[in-house]
Amino acid sequence: MRLLDALGSALELAFSMTWQICWALILGFFLSAVVQAHVHRQTIARLLGDDHPKTLAVATGLGAASSSCSYAAVALARSLFRKGANFTAAMAFEVASTNLVIELGIILALLMGWQFTVGEFIGGPVMIVVLAVLFRSFLRPRLLDAARQQAERGVAGSMEGHAAMDMSVTGTGPVWRRVTSADGLTSVSHIFVMEWAAVLRDIVIGLLIAGAIGAWVPESFWQSFFLIDHPLLSKLWGPLIGPIVAMASFVCSIGNVPLAAVLWNGGISFGGVIAFIFADLLILPILVIYRKYYGGRMAVFLFATFYLASVVAGYIVEITFGVLGLIPSERNARIEMADVSWNYTTFLNIGFLLLAALLIIRFVRTGGMRMLTMMGGGPDNAPAADGSSASAGATAPARRRFARPSDRHIHRNE
Repeated sequence: MRLLDALGSALELAFSMTWQICWALILGFFLSAVVQAHVHRQTIARLLGDDHPKTLAVATGLGAASSSCSYAAVALARSLFRKGANFTAAMAFEVASTNLVIELGIILALLMGWQFTVGEFIGGPVMIVVLAVLFRSFLRPRLLDAARQQAERGVAGSMEGHAAMDMSVTGTGPVWRRVTSADGLTSVSHIFVMEWAAVLRDIVIGLLIAGAIGAWVPESFWQSFFLIDHPLLSKLWGPLIGPIVAMASFVCSIGNVPLAAVLWNGGISFGGVIAFIFADLLILPILVIYRKYYGGRMAVFLFATFYLASVVAGYIVEITFGVLGLIPSERNARIEMADVSWNYTTFLNIGFLLLAALLIIRFVRTGGMRMLTMMGGGPDNAPAADGSSASAGATAPARRRFARPSDRHIHRNE
């Protein structure tokens, strides 16, 4: 009975957090889908040909606009590298597409406070700058050449098919007109559902882990672990240990925000939270994928540089926000049990769930179900709109029509 009670408490807490962020998740993915509907992926690689500051700024902006789950972001970065993109620029794109996205900022603000959203969007560019400096200082041509040779082998990792899909809408005219057109609405619905399908596992696992830790692990443990009785040591310890906790949690993408809320209430420093969230690209399954993509030595190099960059970003955010007096004085992230009642959260959830239902219906009616079956394909078998696949180096037309009545075009990475 005690075990059942404990499981019930964990599930109740997980459901409570899910209910609090449901509408925000849908809103974030919807806005992200609208943006992605106008970002043509086949043009990205040619814009990322070097590691100059301007190019890295472009990579950061394009990455933030090309919101992806961590696995798809890693696969897409490898694809860009194979197509001629500079390796540093591809990694900047990868970091931005998971850590500088709309939905992440909304969930952080809702669960933890606006300070964490601002910290995330300041710390992300800092992490990219630190990575660029580390790559320029320590990435040797011999290691890069070996990584390129391994990348050209096209070893499959995870979410390859999803990363290869370019569902941006074609056409000219004002953005609002393209978004509200039949093609635009179909593109938005496809991106919305595919992004949900890509991150749903991590969101569910993250909520369950956060619920279990919040219900089962006493705050006294975290307070001791994060050295809360030693303010200076706590600030130094947080960014160092945050990424390690993230690696052990196996949770990436937006799924790590609920756990970040639990850790914040438990005593981790402000900078530790930021470093923890940035380490979504360092979880153990992704390190294994790095080894497949670029070889063992480059995987070790990426682990060391990503870890150091996340730690430095955490320290800089901690110091900056501390000097400005912006670090919250209360640890009151929203992980408490919440009763479902007729309040603004319920009305927002109902409204946005209806929006999600409409997008799913359009997704199904315009051939989207075939795309779901191709999310995990290989890097050299990018799915086309008609359900066929083609080699990455093929010369077939870069866009094809759906077999369904929809007149939308889907672009395929060549």
